[in-house]
Formats: sequence, structure tokens, C-alpha cells
Amino acid sequence: MKLRFILLALTGLAGAADTAPKISGIWMMGQSLCDGSESLPIVTREDTGWGNLAFQRGVRTWLPKDNSATPELRPAELFKLVPLRAQTNGGLGETVANGMADHWQSARFGNDKARITQSAPRFLVAYSGQGGRQIQELSSADLSTDARTPESRRHGGGYYRTSLDDARRAVAQAKTAGADFRIAALYWMQGEGNGGPTGGIMPTRWDAELPRPAGLAWYRDQLIAYRKQWSADLCAITGQGGELPMFTYQTLGPAGEAQLMAADADQNIWLVGPHYAVPSAINSRTKPDRHGDPIHLSADGERWWGEQVGKVMHRVLDRSEDWQPLRPLSAKIAAGRDSILIDFSVPRPPLVLDTTFLAQQEIAVKGGFTSLAGFRVRDSAGQPLTLTAVEVVAPTQVCLRLEQPLPAGKTCRISYGHPYAAALGTLAALREGPEKTAELVLARRVAAQLKPLLAEGAFFVANLSGPPTRVAIRATSEDNGVTVLRYDPGELRNSVPFVAGQEIVAQRSFSYGNLRDSDPERSTHTFADTTYGTRAGQPYPLWNWCVLFGDLGADE
Repeated sequence: MKLRFILLALTGLAGAADTAPKISGIWMMGQSLCDGSESLPIVTREDTGWGNLAFQRGVRTWLPKDNSATPELRPAELFKLVPLRAQTNGGLGETVANGMADHWQSARFGNDKARITQSAPRFLVAYSGQGGRQIQELSSADLSTDARTPESRRHGGGYYRTSLDDARRAVAQAKTAGADFRIAALYWMQGEGNGGPTGGIMPTRWDAELPRPAGLAWYRDQLIAYRKQWSADLCAITGQGGELPMFTYQTLGPAGEAQLMAADADQNIWLVGPHYAVPSAINSRTKPDRHGDPIHLSADGERWWGEQVGKVMHRVLDRSEDWQPLRPLSAKIAAGRDSILIDFSVPRPPLVLDTTFLAQQEIAVKGGFTSLAGFRVRDSAGQPLTLTAVEVVAPTQVCLRLEQPLPAGKTCRISYGHPYAAALGTLAALREGPEKTAELVLARRVAAQLKPLLAEGAFFVANLSGPPTRVAIRATSEDNGVTVLRYDPGELRNSVPFVAGQEIVAQRSFSYGNLRDSDPERSTHTFADTTYGTRAGQPYPLWNWCVLFGDLGADE
């Protein structure tokens, strides 16, 4: 239980005179998903009317070659408070800032902008990290300036120092405006930079990779220590008491499990959940002839995920909710040993296996599936077991049905999350398409399987035989009863072509599954009128999707 912390936080935020207008800071730190890498074109171009703020310098306050290591020397006029909106800076676009602050503000004021008066409390959002950074490069240790850091990764450092100076600037600006400034929440969006090549953790750019169990413990402890120091240093500047809460997402890769471990160990860290449901930057257009990397988020993806974070911040800090993401609690082998029952912590029951919004995740084999709805089961020797069905059997319980009963005395482990979306069958032919595109002609019609993928935008296809390749599909059509997939040959992975006769599969950018809760909360923003997908004008769904996990044991 984390309710004891909430009282400390509210006490700290209420320390100033109640008559002074209040500006609450949301201080962000992280790498590329936090700085909006390739999240273009931006979708929050104007003041949204929710009263939230940024520095005139922008949400991204750390800029290379602009007093990056000496933030105290940045010009004072760049720290005037202005309405919060997205800004483009080279390849950087939309961030989570507007989604996060606007949703939190909307939740506080009953989704009624008319209640936002001049004296109403508002949020100020600031971010001082950089894409590709490791946790100790973003910390006070600032290893980005270490001589052992590759020269190509030395950009001046000063990320943590900038965050502290941003707080000083906020205190000064609030004082000038006759307002009270306190930091309400910290938001952490880093972890990919510490992922190792074999599934462990890289503590630095020069030390050996830590094996997974030791690496997860290392990252957990680093994140807890980071929050404690960041909280103490910022509170010393703002004059707050207590501890500052840190919210984080679940990173893809090993650090994602470590973040959940940190949230379990530190009553002041809250894991919002995974971000795999949002569209990736393969839907972005960073240049007239270039799209984004699949690890990044589209502009809608940034703003949508920001709303998820703002939702949880409001529930924890305003409603005193003891938040837990959708996650497994335990798994048991049923009496007949032909199924496994998994109990979950569910924010808003009942559980739903959703194959309408997200394409059904599956890897089919004869007799069933080795992966279905995101779930995989392996025996004690690590061999995959065949699933015949995944079913919601109670508001907080899922049943995995096995093709063959598990032998007596044998155990199994369960994982959740895989990028494959659907088997598309045999590639019948390749041909030229219009305007310098190319097309993959399938041997059958797969429109139903592709509908959810097309709704969110572009998706990948990959081959299962021959030299591996992959390409983003940006349009489809039907021709003589079969499906045709259109792509840009310049986007082929390593320029390796497909070959007729290959078996191919559809993929999403992120490992995912189909299990979510039934959270009814409405979003503040809607999908923008973009050039991808079919969701323009629809609200962002704020369901909570199950966290990714890799090694859940099933008890007898």
C-alpha cells in the first residue's frame, strides 16, 4: 500500500498560502520517447485552453550546444511562462506533455474549460533529457561526459543539472507572477538505453553486460536511488517537504521488468503500464521521403500515452488511489493439468481479450498456437507448449487451454508479449506498384486479419524462410480475390527482397498482447486528422493493457 506517501505529497503541495495562484510542476526525464524523437508532424500546434504552461524555451529545456553543461547561463528571457503546446526542433516533435497535463487538468475540472479562471491552478511541464541516454548519463553522475563515452555520444552533458536549474527558473517566474510553485510529480521515460544485446542490462557503455537477474536488480536499485536524489534536490530548491512521486511507463526490453520491480519496492514510484497499444513512428513523416523508426511513437502516440499518464497521476495524487497496472498476480495449473488459470490485478474490471482494437496476436502451428493473445507457455525444459484457446473466465482471471495435458510432476513458465499479429500465408508473387512502389501478392484474402492493423496505420510484414527481411506496409488492395500489400522498396530491411513462395507474417512495431481492462475514462484529446489509419476524430481509448512479463511460474 502506498497511501501513506500520498498524505506526505499533499502536505508538501499545500504548504504555501491558499490565496496565491498555484503552479504545479511536472518534471520529466528520459530518452527518445520522452523527447518526442520523430513524433512528427506535431498535433498540438496551438494553445489547448486548459491553462497549462511551458517555458518560452519550450518543453525541451536541454538543447545541445546551448549552455548544455552550464544551464545557469541560459538567457532569462527564454524562461517566461507561455501556454503549453508542442514545438518542432529538428527531428523532435510532439511529446507526452500536452496529453499528460491537459488530461490531469481536465480531470480536476470535470472536463469543463469554463472553470479555468485566471487564478485556477495549472501545470508547468519541463523536460531536460536526450534520446539514447543511459540512466547514469541522465543522473548527477553525468557519465555522458566520461572520457570512456564514445565521442559520438558526447553532447555536453548537463541533463540532471539542467533539470535542477529549470526548477530554480520556475520558482523565480512564479514569484514574479505572484504565484506559488511546487513540483507535483516526476515522470521517468528511460530504459531502452540500458538494454543489453543478450537480454541483460548494460550499466555503462564500457562495462560488461550484466546477466538478466543481476541486471534487473541493478536497474531497479539505480531507479530508486535516482528518484530519491532527484526528489531531495528539487525539494531543496522549491522548499517542499516529503517525497516527490515518480511515475514511469513500462519500457520495452529488460528494463521494463526492472521498472515494475522498482515500483513494488519504492512506495513513491508508480508504474502506469505499457505503451504498446499506441501507434509507432513508422506512421510519422519526418521528411518528405522518410518515416520514423518503429521504436519511437507517432505524434498521436505521444499525446495519447501522455493522457494515460495524466489519468494515473490524477487518480493517485488527487483521489488517493493505490494504483496498480494490469498485471498477473499468480498462475495455477488446473486439476486436469490441461489448462492454466492466471489471476490478475485489474484497475477497472472486467478483463477483455480485445482483438478488434488491436489485431489478434498469434503464432499458429498444427493443432493450435505457440503464442496467442500475447501468451506463451514453456515447459521446464524451455520448450513451447501448444495453446488451443485463451479465455477470460472471470472478471480478473484468464484461462490458457493446452493442447496436451502437462505431464505429472512437470512445471511450466508463462510469458506475455510478442510482435507477430497474423500469419498471412504464402507470398504468391511480387510486382511493381504505382509511383515507384512495389507490391506483395498473397495467395489468399486476409482483409479481416488486417483491418485492426490498417486502422492504426502502417504495419510490418516479415518472412519466415530465406534471408530475413521486413518492410512497412502502407496500403492494401484486393485483386481477384486475394490481398495485395503495397510498400516502398527503399524501406526493405537491409535492402533484402522478398521471394515468391515465402511464408510471411504481419507484425506490429511493439511486442504486445490483447488483454486489457474496461476502464471507461474518456480522453481529453482525439486522434488528429493524420495521413495514417482510420481513427481521426475518435477519442483515445484509456483502457489499461496488461504489462509485458517474461517468466511467471505456474503452481500446482
